[in-house]
Parts: sequence; C-alpha cells; structure tokens
Amino acid sequence: MIVWLNGAFGAGKTTAARELVDLIPGSTFFDPELVGDGLRMMLPSKRLEEATDYQELPSWRRLVVETGTAVLGEVGGTLVVPMTLLKQEYRDEIFGGFAARRIPLRHVLLHSEETILRQRIAAREEMPRDGTALESVRYWCLAHLAPYHQALPWLTADAHVVDTSALTPRQTAERIAEALRTGAGTCEIVQTPEPTAETVAAGVLLFDEQDRVLLVDPTYKPGWEFPGGVVEPGEPPARAGVREVAEEIGIELERVPGLLVVDWEPPSPPAFGGLRLLFDGGRLGSGSAGRLELPGAELRDWRFVSEREAAELLPAVRFNRLRWALRARERATVLNLEAGIPVG
Repeated sequence: MIVWLNGAFGAGKTTAARELVDLIPGSTFFDPELVGDGLRMMLPSKRLEEATDYQELPSWRRLVVETGTAVLGEVGGTLVVPMTLLKQEYRDEIFGGFAARRIPLRHVLLHSEETILRQRIAAREEMPRDGTALESVRYWCLAHLAPYHQALPWLTADAHVVDTSALTPRQTAERIAEALRTGAGTCEIVQTPEPTAETVAAGVLLFDEQDRVLLVDPTYKPGWEFPGGVVEPGEPPARAGVREVAEEIGIELERVPGLLVVDWEPPSPPAFGGLRLLFDGGRLGSGSAGRLELPGAELRDWRFVSEREAAELLPAVRFNRLRWALRARERATVLNLEAGIPVG
C-alpha cells in the first residue's frame, strides 16, 4: 500500500511522514524529490531549462511510479510518500500508474490555514544553511501558496483531509494512522493493467443536436478522452465500443456504430502502441444526454464540445485523430491513418 501525504509546500509533510513510519509497522519512507534530484544530474541542461519544476517532466512522473513500485516490491509493507501534487492531471497520471500495477493507495491532505503555513515556512528546520539557498526555498514555498488554494476544491474532494493547524508532527501522524485504520483516503480509481504488447482500442464519437462531440475526463490518466477502451481478445472492435459506452456512461446504443478512422499508433517506449479505431455512434437526443451516468472510479466529468474546444482538452495525438474522424464523417468515408497521417 502507498500512503501519499499531499499539502502545500512547507506544510510539514516530510516530518509527519517520518513520524508515520514509526507508527506503521513494516513501512518505508519514500521521497519522490530524490527522483527529481537524479534527473537534474542526468538530463541535459537545455531540457531542464524548459521546465520550471521537475514535476513537469514526464520522466519524473513515470519514474516516481516505477521507482515506488520497485521499492515496494523490494521491501513490501507500506510506502509513506510526502509530496505536493497540485495539478490534477499529474495526480491522475501517477495514481493511475500505481492503480494499473494493482497497488492500493491512500490519499491524505495535510491542511493548515495560510497564517500557520507562513509561520512554518519561516521556521522550517530542514532549510539549507546557506543564506541565499534558504531564501530561495522560502520564496519557492510562498510562491506556491496561491496554486495550493486554487487546487483545494479538487484536493479536498479527492483526499482525506487532516487539519494540522494545531497539531505537532507526531499528533498529525497519529491522526493519519487512525484515519487509515478506518479506510479513509482510499483512492478508488480504475485499475487497468499496463499493456504488455500492442493493443487494439475502440473509441466511439457521440454527438449532440448541435453536432458537438462528447468527451469524458478519466480519473486515471491526464487529458480528456472519447468513450471507449481496449478491445478484449476475440471481441469485435465495434461491439467493444458499444460495450465501453454502456459501461462508461450508461448509454445503450441502438445500432452498431460505423467506422470513421483506423489509426496505427507507433510504439513509443514504454507504450507499445497499436491500432486505434474511432466509430460514429450518432447523435444523442436530449433525453439520452440527460441519462449519462459516470462511474466515479473511472470518469469524473463529461461534456459536449466543438472541434475548437476539443483542441484545448485533448492531448495532441487524440485531437489529431478526432480531427480526421470528423472529416471522414463529413465525407461519409473511412480514413486510414498511420501515426495520425492519412495514407493510401
């Protein structure tokens, strides 16, 4: 199991985590900041200059999952992880990665009022001795107070909150340990196994009466998506799309959807790539749209969007696939793509 302690920079996550390790038998302290330190030594300076924070590096987010999984496999028990995550898409990617490896995770938010946070930042014992470095760390912590408050709505909805304003680190750890015993903070996101080879995936485009396309927001990975998923062995792809639509949003399609796009996605380690198919599920009437039901462990939101709006929500590779699917729908044809480019 992983216990992820979230909170503002300077909230006392690290000291509480070390106290918590003493309270949970067989637990291990795992600091993802060490992964960032390693990347700073390995990556070219030009790449590092492109990121203001190592959390922006896809390699950091991937390595946190891989390293945490490896450490847990080595020592077993519980990993206690103190790390601020303020971007929901980073939470999706990292927690989804652990879920895909069948590792249960508890998400705990250590919250304090801003005046308390500022006092703690000023008095942090683990600050560098060098005066310039000390001020730099203080500035970093203070600069992230506003993003923390902006993230509070999703953080408090996702995590078990422990108010540490009047607690010592030991008392905080005791509160966390007590909450864990009752199952608090359980992260019930979908657990989709990591592919071990190329896959075939079927997505279904559904439209409203204004011809806007339906997108859904997965809890387990960053970026929006179309309803759909991986085709199971022996399953017809179009039927897989129908099944996924029913499972994901509770809509039973009356007909098998027609094919719009076949796109070969090349392998890009650690991803294996494979065939990605998009089908035309047709228009949903206002009554059908009103019956959409989301499984909270898999999807958190849905919306109908224009093509322009989709460009803001979808990762580039998915938007490119959508763009060609819309052109195919307009021309009543099927397009064959390789790495997002029409061929033939």
